[in-house]
Amino acid sequence: MRRLLKPVFDPDRGYRRSSRVALRPEPFGALAYDFGTRRLSFLKTPTLVEVVRTLADQPDVHTTLDAAGVPGDQRAAYLKALAGLAEAGTIEAREDSE
Repeated sequence: MRRLLKPVFDPDRGYRRSSRVALRPEPFGALAYDFGTRRLSFLKTPTLVEVVRTLADQPDVHTTLDAAGVPGDQRAAYLKALAGLAEAGTIEAREDSE
């Protein structure tokens, strides 16, 4: 039996919020609800919400983090959070960034 490998999160690529995911603003950031999997995720900072909302507007993740004003000392934490959101299907790689 062949195992399918999940795509690896690559911050050099462009991403977007999945069309199945809705964001609901909250004081801490936002709730992300996936209508396909019925999974609920927490975006724990307003800046992370801004990053997820604007991913499709930028050529890659690094540019998105720059545009959102993510400080250099926090980039690793944001990349880790985005990798988790990609694994959960909340965000997905854009085909136009290959």
